[in-house]
Amino acid sequence: MLFRQLFDPETSTYTYLIANRDKEAILVDPVQEQVERDVNLLDELGLTLCYCLETHIHADHVTGTGQLRELTGCQGIVPEHAEAACADRLIRDGEVLDLGEVNVRAIATPGHTDSHMAYLVNKDRILTGDSLLIRGCGRTDFQSGDAGTLYDHVVQRLFTLPETTLVYPGHDYKGQTVSSIGEEKRFNPRFVGQGRDAFIQLMGALNLPDPKKVAEAVPANQQCGQAAAVGP
Repeated sequence: MLFRQLFDPETSTYTYLIANRDKEAILVDPVQEQVERDVNLLDELGLTLCYCLETHIHADHVTGTGQLRELTGCQGIVPEHAEAACADRLIRDGEVLDLGEVNVRAIATPGHTDSHMAYLVNKDRILTGDSLLIRGCGRTDFQSGDAGTLYDHVVQRLFTLPETTLVYPGHDYKGQTVSSIGEEKRFNPRFVGQGRDAFIQLMGALNLPDPKKVAEAVPANQQCGQAAAVGP
């Protein structure tokens, strides 16, 4: 399996490139401003992009799925219940996306938004999107977010994975690239020693500013990035 972690410095977003031995590829959470980079890398590695897979409808960047679909003919996939009628298909909780020896299982992890998926890749690494970050978690104060729902799904669905499972988040703002379920259970200050009620109180007191691109990103991402699309 080919596995690459790619970074957008403006929004601190990680995009993940996964491919099998037949050079069939998936991009998870592509960023519009990085489409040229991603297409060049696909060409250099001789990969055929089959799917662009979203963890959720993003509020901090515009997805590159619309442009990548036009350029490569790939399918755009979003979590079920997401407001994105433009998607080629929806992925359900528990559904497995198979590419030969590569399999990606969707695990519903709402709370950051009301339609969020994490993706377990070959049972040894989890792409957590914004549900679980390295020593943190996604905010829950807009896009139908709910702190109690996030707590339940992280604790009951992610923290029950084997502790050796590698955690690859959707963002990092401190230069960290990978963690593990065991590390996050021991060291993540949002969860360690916090019961559900304390977590809800903590999240409600964050008082975070809106993402810079929220007014542009959410409606554009509901159209798979096409509403704001420009040439790569």
